[in-house]
Amino acid sequence: MRRCCALAAAALAAALAGCAGTPLAAGDAAAPVAAATPAAPTSSAARRADGPTPGALILSRDGQRQPELVPAPPLEGEPATVSDATHADAAAADNDLWVRVRGGFTMAELDDDYVRKWEQWYATRPDYVQRMAERGGRYLFHVIEEVERRGLPTELALLPFIESAFNPQALSSARAAGMWQFMPMTGRDFELKQNLFRDDRRDVLASTRAALDYLQRLYGQFGDWHLALAAYNWGQGNVQRAIARNLKAGKPTDYASLKMPAETRNYVPKLQAVKNLVLRPEAYSITLPALQNHPFFLSVPIERDIDVALAARLAGLSLEEFQALNPQMNKPVILAAATPRVLLPYDNANHFVERLKEHRGPLATWTAWVAPRTLKPAEAARQVGMPEAQLREVNRIPPRMLVKVGSTLLVLRAAHATENVKEHVAENAMMVLAPEARPLRKLTLKAGRGDTVATVARRYKVSAAQVAQWNDVGPRASFKPGQKIVVMVASGPAKAKRPAAKTASAKVKAKAPAAKTRTAASKAKASTSSNAKKPR
Repeated sequence: MRRCCALAAAALAAALAGCAGTPLAAGDAAAPVAAATPAAPTSSAARRADGPTPGALILSRDGQRQPELVPAPPLEGEPATVSDATHADAAAADNDLWVRVRGGFTMAELDDDYVRKWEQWYATRPDYVQRMAERGGRYLFHVIEEVERRGLPTELALLPFIESAFNPQALSSARAAGMWQFMPMTGRDFELKQNLFRDDRRDVLASTRAALDYLQRLYGQFGDWHLALAAYNWGQGNVQRAIARNLKAGKPTDYASLKMPAETRNYVPKLQAVKNLVLRPEAYSITLPALQNHPFFLSVPIERDIDVALAARLAGLSLEEFQALNPQMNKPVILAAATPRVLLPYDNANHFVERLKEHRGPLATWTAWVAPRTLKPAEAARQVGMPEAQLREVNRIPPRMLVKVGSTLLVLRAAHATENVKEHVAENAMMVLAPEARPLRKLTLKAGRGDTVATVARRYKVSAAQVAQWNDVGPRASFKPGQKIVVMVASGPAKAKRPAAKTASAKVKAKAPAAKTRTAASKAKASTSSNAKKPR
């Protein structure tokens, strides 16, 4: 059986090596920010002395290099001994990912009423904790690998439980996205690409790299993990100002002593509560799902543009399962130039590689098209040969909007087209829309006494330069009474002020009889009132 596993894994390694894409530049995996950090916990290699299943493939730490084959042990060994049984027990513990997470806890403990509140909150929601932990099981091994590689406290691996319940597709009302909840600007600061086709704030590998880079930078600034976490939630400038206020007032500057918003005040206690639940789940009547101490997914190279739905089908996954590991895709196509790899569960990686080699027919039905000039959606649809309604729907173009020049649209790929979308298009794809201008009609009128270019411009709410251009005069020119003036106005009934003034005058005259009626009614009322006061 072991020999079969080794042979199968070797076949998968060979297949993946044969379809490998262009390696990413070394700079794509950001180096840790230089900062004073706690001592590194026991290395992951030492923790996994017996490692994953013999002969299995494991994902490289950065998820970017080729998977490596874990050598299988000899097929025959010496008879088991008591000592072997002891080692087996230790190996069993090392195979539990939760044991590995607990072993690297090094942050200072926080123990206050806020922690008690959140412990109670989680303890009374065991189903929620179970779902959150099961979802996080897809990603936790990769996160803990990265945390340990940098020598950071493993409490940081639990932070996505607080940020997003480990949901990489989470989107907050403030537009923070991904399991690490990056705001758009902060994401760009940490090289998380956000364009028409992908949002790396949701990318499992890229967002984890960026989040740990950010946290290391914050720790280097504040020298305290609680303050670094507060800054991650509230912003480093806000934390720095809160510290400055306390220093000026002669107060302590630790996390608990700073004045901060309620969300930030609860942030570290929530993490401490989750840490306590992971340390002693039985104390809170919580059962954590079993998580094995080996990778959940493999990184598989993508060399050709391919539809998301087809990639999922070739991998033997539902669309939902595929997107859980590859949530950064904004469109129904994966562009090889921008997304050189996808993540797939162990059992599906080999399936995908084999089915991809056997596939006949187009891989992608969608492609990118750059507007050569500003166009109406109907004209853009005509140029790319697809129905306007479909173009609007797939690109989310609202009514009465123009597609600006240089915008990138998702369009149907021609049947004979096989080339990948160019890298500069895939990396910089953006769509800019502008409202359609209302059609203008020519209005000719006679100038009144005292009319000038400026007064006509104000009357019709256009610029003086436009009036001057339409009438071939200077911007400060005056018109003679009765002179013809040309004005271009938006389609619809013209709203000239002079007729409106006459209408207003007519309304005043029309109101006069009503005024007389009210006067007569007042006299009658007064007479009635006077008669009522007389004695009978």
